[in-house]
Amino acid sequence: MNYTLNYLTQIAHGIAQQFGQNCEIVIHDLASIDLENTVVYIENGHVTKRNIGDGPSHVVLEASRKDQSQLKDRYGYLTRTQDGRILKSSTIYIRGDDNKIRYIFSINFDITAFSTIDGVVKSLISTEPETKAPERITQNVNDLLDDLIEESVSLIGKPVALMTKEEKVTAIQFLNDAGAFLITRSGDKVSKYFGISKYTLYSYIDVNKTTK
Repeated sequence: MNYTLNYLTQIAHGIAQQFGQNCEIVIHDLASIDLENTVVYIENGHVTKRNIGDGPSHVVLEASRKDQSQLKDRYGYLTRTQDGRILKSSTIYIRGDDNKIRYIFSINFDITAFSTIDGVVKSLISTEPETKAPERITQNVNDLLDDLIEESVSLIGKPVALMTKEEKVTAIQFLNDAGAFLITRSGDKVSKYFGISKYTLYSYIDVNKTTK
């Protein structure tokens, strides 16, 4: 364990001890060449049912795909677990000397019980303004890919069976922009879901390139 990770795990343990068993702390290693196993440390993993060696969340895929210089730390936004519990989450990007993101330090506090109480605890669970439903925290790359496919269908607003070719292109472009095809064997699953061949899938991905 290197010095930076050792330091982060010490902080993670301290936060977990301070806020108790409802507070999960997760450290993702972005330098890992294996995108499917980014979790290198976790405290109170029962909150999201994750363990060391589990795969990335949406924020990890975003950091792997987007211009890292544009990513900013986020504090106090809502997420949800697969079993429907609501979390107050924060994401902190830990950068190296080259300004590239080395680790992602995530805090997920289960506020499900608090969210039914008004008044006294309102300031504790206050979050940034939300314009959409809380993002689901995924346990592995299969769950993450399922979420992205679901988002692509929601973007179009109709089931795949009713989509035109242009709408399928739009949905698949969304998946490409979201980094879905960084996931191993995602092309097989996406092409099957949309009822197209892999050759057609790649041609849809390349539509923007060929029209520029």
